[in-house]
Amino acid sequence: MPYDLGRLDARFKWAITCLLLTFGLAYLFGGLMVSLYAGFTPARIAKSYVEPTATAPETTMVMQHQMQMSDFAAADTSEVHLVDTKLLIQDSHVHLPMYGIIAAVLSLIVVGLGLPRGWGFILITLLFAAPWLDFSGMWLTKFVAAPFAVLTALGGWTMGAGYTVVTLLALRRMWLPAAERRTT
Repeated sequence: MPYDLGRLDARFKWAITCLLLTFGLAYLFGGLMVSLYAGFTPARIAKSYVEPTATAPETTMVMQHQMQMSDFAAADTSEVHLVDTKLLIQDSHVHLPMYGIIAAVLSLIVVGLGLPRGWGFILITLLFAAPWLDFSGMWLTKFVAAPFAVLTALGGWTMGAGYTVVTLLALRRMWLPAAERRTT
């Protein structure tokens, strides 16, 4: 094994822990954003990418006002947030590199988990497959057919699951003494 998270200097362990917790916070806000704009089911996701048959007016009115936390709970989730092609290009441009960087960092952590080689390959593949599924689902839903939204949902859930598994295994490896890890 190239390195072992359990044998790292405490400063490295702390830095990795803080990074993982920061990713977790970002995913919580990402989940909140998805729940407000697209939803977690393929049907709700498809509504965000499939253009309605009637054309919408070309004008937009922007209103700014303070939001309280209770406003988020009262948000109208039936409102459809349509992602046009320009926004999809922008989202792809911004999110895909970040997804790749996050998957790469999590993969480096996977290498230090002491997993059997095959499980490490599986976990690393899942971390990189998540954005491929997510964004291929968005593009295919937009330009081919609404049922491809299932790929977007699968990609999001895959990244969430991959992050959770890596985080829990890393925290266990770094902060539980080796003797306690063998008995649990």
